[in-house]
Amino acid sequence: MTQIYLDNAATTQVDKKVLKAMLPYFSEKFGNASSQHLIGQEAKRALEESRTTIARSINAKSDEIIFTSSGTESNNLALKGLFFANPDKKHIITTKIEHDSVLNICKWLEEQGAKITYLDVDSQGFVNPDEVKQAINDKTLVVSIIHANNEIGTIQPIEQIGKICREKNVYFHTDACQSFTKTEINVKKQNIDMITLNAHKIHGPKGVGALYIRQGINLTPLLHGGGHEKNLRSGTENIPAIIGFAKAVKLSKSSNITYMEKLKNKLIDEILKIPNTKLNGPKQNRLCNNINICFNNIEGEAIGGYLDSYGISGSTGSACSSHTLEPSHVLKAIGLSDLQANSSLRLSLSKFNTNEEIDYVLEVLNKVVSKLRRMSPIK
Repeated sequence: MTQIYLDNAATTQVDKKVLKAMLPYFSEKFGNASSQHLIGQEAKRALEESRTTIARSINAKSDEIIFTSSGTESNNLALKGLFFANPDKKHIITTKIEHDSVLNICKWLEEQGAKITYLDVDSQGFVNPDEVKQAINDKTLVVSIIHANNEIGTIQPIEQIGKICREKNVYFHTDACQSFTKTEINVKKQNIDMITLNAHKIHGPKGVGALYIRQGINLTPLLHGGGHEKNLRSGTENIPAIIGFAKAVKLSKSSNITYMEKLKNKLIDEILKIPNTKLNGPKQNRLCNNINICFNNIEGEAIGGYLDSYGISGSTGSACSSHTLEPSHVLKAIGLSDLQANSSLRLSLSKFNTNEEIDYVLEVLNKVVSKLRRMSPIK
């Protein structure tokens, strides 16, 4: 059976060109970038070229990029590192729809004495910049707001928020794992002090991420060792993965965004023709590849299970929280009831999806929803 993969917000397939770029660094170019001999320095050059590629993609300087193992590690380094480096300021502002890594960091930091403000969002998932401004006080250290939500695709007005933070002299961090290469990121224009990135959401390998840290910002490292990555992230750099990360960035094109946008709009428009459905999140200012639909009164898990039997991979929410039976904290934050939240399905596209696949998905989805509605005791 042909598999149709529509869970690209969880992870993406590695582009064959990315894999090809990585392979030599597992074998003949296997050096440790800290070694002074020829093979080591070859790895060092590749590392720094990759750092420059990623820096340029967000209008940063190459020495402002630190490589990590994941977006989660980058979020931890940004928020914990900043908190412990600035003991006089203990107030952090975030939102109720952040990725679990940020929310769990904030919960842990509360145990260390941090004061956390969790901002509400509106029914489409947008934070109000005025509420950010009002929440800032003289003890505020950092505002951390996700650039684009991993469940409902809402793209936040980060340029406006960044401007407020810069004027108020507080740091601004954003988790851009979902938005990177899919919408504009310009750290100077958007007044971003720290930004979390990773590779496996953009057809790169798993196990590698990055943190942009604006020049002059001091962080306390989480890992201590040989002083790699400007003493901020000790541990021998994962050169093959970093090479793959940079190659994935090089392969990203604006035409991919346009293509995914077209497929996304087709999916949304056709699914909403099914009676008793609702789009979760906005129609505009939404990620080019994100679809999240509430199929009132039927379980999203049941829809996903039936789709899987037809060779279609989707999701009911964030892969990082799929082990829990609790309704999505994101869908609850935008005002959905538990029943509505549990009746929702997320489909997320990539540049590799086709029109023919979308037509098949729509055909199957109509059958599945009709069948489940007939079976449902809730009408």
